[in-house]
Amino acid sequence: MGRGTGVVCGIAAGLGVGVGAVVAVLALGREMPVKAASNDRYDDYVMATGAVNINPKIQADGVWLLDYKSGKLLATVIDKAQGKIVGWAEVDLVGEFELAPKADVHFLMTTGWVSAGQSALYLAETSTGKFGVYTMAAGPTGGVVVRRHDMSTFRPEKPAVPVPGAGVGGALPAGPQPIAPGVGLPPVVPAAGAEKK
Repeated sequence: MGRGTGVVCGIAAGLGVGVGAVVAVLALGREMPVKAASNDRYDDYVMATGAVNINPKIQADGVWLLDYKSGKLLATVIDKAQGKIVGWAEVDLVGEFELAPKADVHFLMTTGWVSAGQSALYLAETSTGKFGVYTMAAGPTGGVVVRRHDMSTFRPEKPAVPVPGAGVGGALPAGPQPIAPGVGLPPVVPAAGAEKK
């Protein structure tokens, strides 16, 4: 190998190391967001976890499992002392959210901290706009119970728009109705610069 070839190889190697160093500084100098989640979904199931205060002396993990196929929200606690599940409580979401059977629904859920050792489940159904808040507590005979704390909507219901001449409450009279030209429409305003004929 000649002297010129060695110099070219040295420059190429130095250039490669320099480019690599710049890329490393740019990649490592950038803050990467930490992605931690207490919930996940797969097909027709959504799962979330959060702390449950069953016994003040022992912290417990609560598990929420939403089953789209059955329309149920299931809840349980993991007994850390025994390493076992204490049984499942369930909520009928079809009745709870007043859903039509087999309706096309879309649930979102996550947990949040509400007090020392206690989390709540926040459950939203996007097609109806309903939002519920739930917690787990010790059942009277063991196991757990699910308590609903609130149910509201995050999307205001649209009031019925009255139709002119339709009578009380905006209901249309039976049978086909003629539409009067221009009724209920905004006036037509010519565009700026439009010529009058």
